Parts: sequence; structure tokens; C-alpha cells
Amino acid sequence: MAARYQRILLKLSGEQLAGAAGHGIDETVMAALADEIRDVSALGVQMGVVCGGGNIFRGLAASTRGMDRVGADYMGMLATVINGLALQHALEKRGLYTRVMSAIEMDRVCEPYIRRRAVRHLEKGRIVVLAAGTGNPYFTTDTAAALRAIEVGADVILKATKVDGVYSGDPMHEPDAEFFPRITYLDILNRGLKVMDSTAISLCMENRLPIVVFNAGVRGNLLKVVQGETVGTLVQGERS
Repeated sequence: MAARYQRILLKLSGEQLAGAAGHGIDETVMAALADEIRDVSALGVQMGVVCGGGNIFRGLAASTRGMDRVGADYMGMLATVINGLALQHALEKRGLYTRVMSAIEMDRVCEPYIRRRAVRHLEKGRIVVLAAGTGNPYFTTDTAAALRAIEVGADVILKATKVDGVYSGDPMHEPDAEFFPRITYLDILNRGLKVMDSTAISLCMENRLPIVVFNAGVRGNLLKVVQGETVGTLVQGERS
């Protein structure tokens, strides 16, 4: 099947990279994700990836324990760079040309994020891993994903999770939680659903950027979403 989207932004959480251990990087999980990304890239889809850093350091949690919030957030940004480099290694082992671009300059480790350069990498078929969030404290990697997707002209954000999509509650703890195959940005904001933070949802709503929330733990789901199959939850504006 042909790809439905030409350019996508994949959002991965740090917790996903940790696997069952809950911390650090699970190489088996990373390898499985790299295989999925390779399958999508083979369709000619241009792909950017934003990784969280919660498997290594979570700035907000540290700030609640008394650490300076700004310093803690910068530490969290550095954690996303570590994840980005690990993902780059896994992708390049599979023959994929990859660039890590950081919102915080660290020339010996990766490229600085420059929008036009990122777009050029995408046009050349390279996987672009966008690290260090927005480069500013108080903004999550969800917001970074929305911002970067808009900047590079992505057709959709693919939000990888551990559940099948958007529910009225946490399906891990609420078996009766309602599943939403489609939902609007406003419904997410009004219901206070924990899909992405409100800043990210608002950015997507203002720029009419759809989001697909899907279970990344099921092999083949990422490819199915890219090919336009009904998988997970589609988040967009009011239905016409």
C-alpha cells in the first residue's frame, strides 16, 4: 500500500524506550522501533522523530522535590539528546541515513536545529531526530513535537503510546474507560484528557495539524497508520 502521508512527525516517550525496566534504554525496544521506522522509510515517507527523556531524567518531577525548575528542565533536555543518539545508532545499523539536531548547540555531538536545514535533510530522505525539546524550560517534548511538526510542514503528528489510543480515563487502571476512535482538540482540552499537554494541543488546533494516537507496542501499527488504515485515535477539528 502507498503512504497516506508524505511527511510525518513521530513522538516517542522516554518511558517507551525504557521498556519493562522503567528506566534507561531497553535495546530490544529500541531495535523494534528502529525496525518499524525502517519499514515506514521504505515507503518514501519523510520522517522527523521527537523523543522524550523521562526514562533518564524528568525535570518536572525533580522540580517538585526541590530542584530549581529551570536547571531541572535543562537536564531533561539533555536526556532527550542521549535518547536521540541511541535512536540514531539503532537506525544507522539498519542502513538508514539519520541526523540528530539539537535545540541546544553541542557541535561535537550533533547538529544545531535550523529549520531550513532540517527540511533539507527530510527532502533527502534522512530520518531527522529532533532533540532537546524547544531549547527552553517550562515546555514539554509534546509541545516541542507540535512546534517542530508545524515548522517543517509535517502532515500529521503520530503520538506513540502504550495503549490503543485516546480513552476517557487510564485504561490501565479503569477497565470501563471509553475508547474514542475520533475526537476533537476541544474535546480533549475540555475533558482534560492526558493525550498531550494543553499547549501542544492548542498549537495543533490553531494550525489544523491532525494527531494520530496509537499503540506503538504492536508490531506493524506505525506502518498501518502511515498507510491510512484505521488504527488508534484520530484527533482533529470539528467534523464537517
